[in-house]
Amino acid sequence: MTFLAPERLWLLLLVPVLLAVYVVLQRRRATYAVRFTNLALLDRIAPRRPAWGRHIAVGLSLLSVAMIVVAFAKPTGPTRVPLERATIVVTIDVSLSMGADDVAPSRLDAAKDTAKRFIEQLPTQFNVSVIAFARSAAILVAPTLDRTAAYRAIDGMHLAEYTATGEAIFTSLDAIKLAPPDTAHPGEPAPGRIVLISDGKKTFGRSPYAAARVAKKRHIPVFTIAVGTSDAVIDSHGQQIPVPVNQSQLKRIAQLAGGQSYIAGSSEALSAVYDNLSHSFGFTTEEREITARFVGYALVLVLGAAVAVVLYSSRLSS
Repeated sequence: MTFLAPERLWLLLLVPVLLAVYVVLQRRRATYAVRFTNLALLDRIAPRRPAWGRHIAVGLSLLSVAMIVVAFAKPTGPTRVPLERATIVVTIDVSLSMGADDVAPSRLDAAKDTAKRFIEQLPTQFNVSVIAFARSAAILVAPTLDRTAAYRAIDGMHLAEYTATGEAIFTSLDAIKLAPPDTAHPGEPAPGRIVLISDGKKTFGRSPYAAARVAKKRHIPVFTIAVGTSDAVIDSHGQQIPVPVNQSQLKRIAQLAGGQSYIAGSSEALSAVYDNLSHSFGFTTEEREITARFVGYALVLVLGAAVAVVLYSSRLSS
């Protein structure tokens, strides 16, 4: 947490000063009671009462002063705020291994169906781009608000050879550059997010790690989803070829690019991942002033002190 007016925090010294004054007054009160020789009369005049109520009231009051001073210093902190606009790139692996049926009805079909539901859940003001990759990567739909175009592009995907994961990320970064500018803020690029769905590691093209580092520099996180299980096979010319899902490379890509990695071994798990992403993509974390939060803390403490005073006073009058 930082402060816009940190010099005002010096006022926090009032808290220990006030506490010291309170302690001194309590000691004087105790000394007076000891010096009063007629103890029976003292007990009738000022019978002893538990001091916890008074101490609690004073403690809460001092804490409220501290909270008010902190609020006066204009604190700032990470705050989750809704995004007004963003560009989401859905990048889907269409390599031959995505034809495995360990994720029903197949890895690719499950990825396509859930990708469309994911896009449907995104805020309507978000631009969506669709990319398919195998030996190379292609922008099927440039960033657009037209959801129908995105659905049509996803439906038209078909299997091909190789897995050029690095090319997929570089092409996704190029796609984000095509997002239409905001007329209200033409000089400010919209936030970008890349969702990369794949089942294996790169077999062709440039390094996906180099691409992830470029995405990190551009502040565009890459969220990877590994689709499939470890014992999947595909049929190739009558031969059963193992195509186990490879999580390690996708996880490393997400780490390097500042995103998150997920594993989906079923269509239901894949849907759950997309649901999680669709909710989180509507917000971002920014450093903002949180003065109101500490004013609220102070208000709660003041009310607590008031309750303690009322309870203590009622005990004295009983």
